[in-house]
Amino acid sequence: MIENGMYRPIPCNTIRGVIFDLDNTLVSSALDFDWLRQQLNCAADVDLLQYIAKVPDATYRKQLEDKVVEHEIMDARQSSIMPGCYALLSYLRQQNIPTAVVTRNCIQAAKLKIDHHCLQFNRIVSREDFPPKPAPDALLDIIQQWQLAPQNILYVGDYLYDLQAAYRANMPSCLVTNGEDLPFTDQASIVVQQLGGLMNILREQAYMLSQEHARVEV
Repeated sequence: MIENGMYRPIPCNTIRGVIFDLDNTLVSSALDFDWLRQQLNCAADVDLLQYIAKVPDATYRKQLEDKVVEHEIMDARQSSIMPGCYALLSYLRQQNIPTAVVTRNCIQAAKLKIDHHCLQFNRIVSREDFPPKPAPDALLDIIQQWQLAPQNILYVGDYLYDLQAAYRANMPSCLVTNGEDLPFTDQASIVVQQLGGLMNILREQAYMLSQEHARVEV
């Protein structure tokens, strides 16, 4: 539901699948979008990918796309793992919870980051596959593939687009603030400073469910 132009978060139910954003969620990113916009003559208040997509001249559009890809690949080579990433992914594997990545990055940069840090996911989706976030298309496709209710799949990211995409897919969201005071925290189902906080929440949820099952069996 949208009130006053804002998204009311989807309630978080039992989590049976987790989809992640990539940059500054699982791995660090130093992409300077303000600098990129200046280089590509894109206004500061315009989404860069949408700006490029609307360029009518195919040759010039390809040149702009190549510049963005070059910048992304450079960033991928300098990336580092985010705190709590390995522990959370290990926990999800132990619980047999499927994981995926949905990123606005190009596929080359996304795979470079994921392979460099030895991360494993059931699926990786980039902007070449579906319209980029905040469009929900990639999330909706994963819902169909996993055959899970959207309310049982958590989308984890660090930016407003992540929350908007999750909402449009009828999916709960987790906002990782990385210690920043962000203006859109009230649009997330869960808010944590780092991924370790999310692991604690999922562990507590699993414990509560085990206790409920034990009471039912008795």
